[in-house]
Amino acid sequence: MKTLAKKSTRATSEETQSTSTDSATTSTASETAKAATSATEQAEQTAKATQADPQAQQIADLKAQLADKDDQLLRAQAEIVNMQNRNKKEQAALLKYDGQALAKDVLPVLDNLERALATEADDEAAQQLKKGVEMVYGHLQDALKKHGVTEVAAAGEKFDPNVHQAVQTVPVDDDHPADTVVQVLQRGYLLKDRTLRPAMVVVAQ
Repeated sequence: MKTLAKKSTRATSEETQSTSTDSATTSTASETAKAATSATEQAEQTAKATQADPQAQQIADLKAQLADKDDQLLRAQAEIVNMQNRNKKEQAALLKYDGQALAKDVLPVLDNLERALATEADDEAAQQLKKGVEMVYGHLQDALKKHGVTEVAAAGEKFDPNVHQAVQTVPVDDDHPADTVVQVLQRGYLLKDRTLRPAMVVVAQ
């Protein structure tokens, strides 16, 4: 009877061990299956992400290109506006100082007329000729003034290197302080606010 009891106990123990082993095997297989399923899902997600990434990259590239084109367009528009403004300023300057070359060419004629008027007229014929020169000189001055050509103020004025050209200096005296124009050797002229020709002067130093 004891022997049968021992055999029965061993059989029960072996069955329990077998059941435990089968349960462990089943559990391991289940875990393996779950791991395989998880790996498959991750692979699918990775594949989807891989498929989506090129599209996202392409969209990002297109956005960058669009932003670059917008920047180029804005720069081009700004450059066009700057060019238009420069052209307007140049045209305004051309209109403002129109005839500058002609006025410069006329100034020597004006100088010669002044020299002729400075000559003494002894007889009646010379006096009549001088009156004719005076008329021409006056008409020429009026024509120049109508076009914005005016004489530079010089005698007794403070020396200004923008409109005066010192060709000689003399000592300072009571009537002529330092840097004062003492004498005008050749008249200077302005075309509006631009120096057409500086006056040649003697300055007290």
